[in-house]
Amino acid sequence: MSLDVKTQLTALIQQALASVAPAAADTPILLERPRDAAHGDFATNLAMQLARSLKKNPRDIARQLVNELPASPLVAKAEVAGAGFINFTLVSSAKTVVIADVLKKAADFGRQTLGGQQKIQVEFVSANPTGPLHVGHGRGAAYGASLANLLAFAGWDVTREFYVNDAGRQMDILAVSTWLRYLDLNGVSVTFPANGYQGDYVRDMAGQIVAAHGKKYVHPASAVEARLPRLPEPERSDDEAKNQREAYLDALISRAKELLGSDWAYVHQHVLSEQLADCRNDLEEFGVHHDVWFSENALFDTGLVARVVDALDKNGHLYVQNGAKWFKSTAFGDEKDRVVQRENGLYTYFASDIAYHLNKYERGFDKIINIWGADHHGYIPRVKGAITALGLDADKLQVALVQFAVLYRNGQKASMSTRSGEFVTLRELRGEVGNDACRFFYALRKSDQHLDFDLDLAKSQTNENPVYYIQYAHARVCSVLAQWNGEAEALVNADLGRLDSPREQALANRLAEFPEVIASAARDLAPHQIAFYLKDLAADFHTWYNAERMLVDDASLRDARVALAAAVRQVIVNGMTLLGVSCPTSM
Repeated sequence: MSLDVKTQLTALIQQALASVAPAAADTPILLERPRDAAHGDFATNLAMQLARSLKKNPRDIARQLVNELPASPLVAKAEVAGAGFINFTLVSSAKTVVIADVLKKAADFGRQTLGGQQKIQVEFVSANPTGPLHVGHGRGAAYGASLANLLAFAGWDVTREFYVNDAGRQMDILAVSTWLRYLDLNGVSVTFPANGYQGDYVRDMAGQIVAAHGKKYVHPASAVEARLPRLPEPERSDDEAKNQREAYLDALISRAKELLGSDWAYVHQHVLSEQLADCRNDLEEFGVHHDVWFSENALFDTGLVARVVDALDKNGHLYVQNGAKWFKSTAFGDEKDRVVQRENGLYTYFASDIAYHLNKYERGFDKIINIWGADHHGYIPRVKGAITALGLDADKLQVALVQFAVLYRNGQKASMSTRSGEFVTLRELRGEVGNDACRFFYALRKSDQHLDFDLDLAKSQTNENPVYYIQYAHARVCSVLAQWNGEAEALVNADLGRLDSPREQALANRLAEFPEVIASAARDLAPHQIAFYLKDLAADFHTWYNAERMLVDDASLRDARVALAAAVRQVIVNGMTLLGVSCPTSM
């Protein structure tokens, strides 16, 4: 039951429709697979769609359509059911033909042309390079990589991109945090701000600077702390105290820049290079690749940020208040207007983000997909508003939101704070449960749904662990093929008519769904649909495997069953590859 079979069935219904209701011949025909096998292989609600316009009972229309269906060697039975559904049962050969299709197309089975090779950019992860990636970043990485694989498989020309926030305050905070640890390693004690970056990796970077340059960047504590604002008492957590701590940190950054002079650039670049290298290495080990690493600093270096703000101003979308320039984002659905340039002349992060999106448009992408954390939901209208204000088509931009992943270890929820250093890194998670479990478990939920990562389940080797269950199905087929010891290329010529049991027919039906799942998942930006499908495919296979013997004495039946098993293996590989999960040959 390939997509071609579905197309042929649609053509039969269209012919019947043209006879029953010529004026409604262009009505879209929706064919779905009933959940209950007793309802046939396909069903359509076309009669119910036509009931209002034809002013007839849908069951009567359905009976007319069935009566007008042209004879076809594909259809074993067409019958009216329920309120007016038409259920189609196909002949066995129409179901099993997909097996040969899988074996012939191999790695290309399921590939689509939906994208028409249009250029599409998928920007994902884009974590501030201020510390190791944590398990929350891991979900965005897994989703983005799987989505990019899926879109490429469905016919788009995909560019995978990481936006590096290498300009702005967060990098300054990391740099000054590292410098303070460097001073401490050289015996200079300065009060370390609670809102600085405190992970061990900060001290490690400080140690690297000591090893390379000794005391070159040391300044006395009295010079560092001179005229800094007072910090509030440690136990205070009110807004005033928070603002005082932020003011202290900003003053500390200014003092570091003043004392270090041109050497500040070295410290800043060192921490940026170290964290970017760590991030890139972590992602590559996770099987996540980016074609482009785009620097935020480049937007300032090329003058694009200034050009964007000037363009918005000339188009009448800015106003000045208290010396700052504000974008009229409320005119585009945002909850309040946003500053793009502060009174001190510095541009905001939002200004550089607008410039980055203009750059994406200028690179000629037909479609742009941003993968953001769910906490950025409110950011969408202001970005789209700025795009519209620049005279660009905001519909080209689509934002996919990813909810945070929560890791549970021994029933305890792990903290995710990057600045405090109390977080579980993606690298630690991968080391504990493996890349495969990480990639698959991240894909098990729709991206905008909350995900509780069950660590114990991910490590278990039981049927309850979905990635193990699917990989075990693949390994079982490998074992069957090794025992069969025949020529795999000859399986395309197997007599598939021998596969007439209900389980074999159901398994063939499941294989035929794969191209449809790819098309649906690509349209919905939903790689989790592939994960669900693979679970169902593995379940169907294990049920069949446990009920039937593969390597029977009857050579014709044996080869047909081996062909079916080999097709299952191929589709598992195709699906798992899109999700970035390996398929071991033995377990």
